[in-house]
Amino acid sequence: MSSDTNPDENYVPPKVWEWNPENVGNLSVVNRPFSGSTHEKALTVGERSLQLYSMSTPNGQKVAIMLEELLEQGISNAEYDAHLINIRKGEQLSSGFVEINPNSKTPALMDHDTTPPTRVFESGSILQYLADKFEALVPKDHAGKTECRNWLFWQMGCAPYLGGGFGHFYFYSSVRMKYPVDRFTIEVKRELDVLDKHLAKNLYMAGDEYSIADIAIWPWYGSLVLGNLYEAAEFLDVASYTHLLRWAKEIEQRPAVQRGISVNRI
Repeated sequence: MSSDTNPDENYVPPKVWEWNPENVGNLSVVNRPFSGSTHEKALTVGERSLQLYSMSTPNGQKVAIMLEELLEQGISNAEYDAHLINIRKGEQLSSGFVEINPNSKTPALMDHDTTPPTRVFESGSILQYLADKFEALVPKDHAGKTECRNWLFWQMGCAPYLGGGFGHFYFYSSVRMKYPVDRFTIEVKRELDVLDKHLAKNLYMAGDEYSIADIAIWPWYGSLVLGNLYEAAEFLDVASYTHLLRWAKEIEQRPAVQRGISVNRI
């Protein structure tokens, strides 16, 4: 890691902030302070009812894993067409994609089994939509279903700290700064501890039953402790989270997970 010196330690915010694309380097293609499309381009539509538009990021992996788990259960109506949206090239800013997700973030899903077709965006919403549509991968009893959704929404709320916070400042930022790295490392390690303590008493996130809560959390936190995210396993001392590692390794062996993480991979 580079020096802890912060080149902006004397930074004073202006009265009115103005956007300078040069301040975010090669991320200026995707990091903008405004919404909407940058270019006209229609999305490709395949033959199946479900059309997945994504990239094999942790959020994209969630939905692909979910669809592969449904197929693993023999639910043939979960067959889908996968279309790569390369976020590094700004393809999520096309007019066609923005029509599905006005927030311009992958993944997004179109269900052509309905009239008119149903758009679904935000990975957690897509997982719930598919679970409701196929009545699968969510506990049937009220208590189990509630616990499943507790952890699903936990992941949706915590992921920005791991990805946008820790991942950005520790791994992606061209300048390493001690304060933001420390700030988000503290939070990520707290989240890892939350998971480790919960999994010390539970086989899966919602108890004894594998569910969309596991599918949502594994591509982020499972990949992290397995050393596949941000090259941060040693830095975060992931070996100390033994129960979380047990869970992560077990899910990694699922055939649907192995297929799902390969969907729309560059």
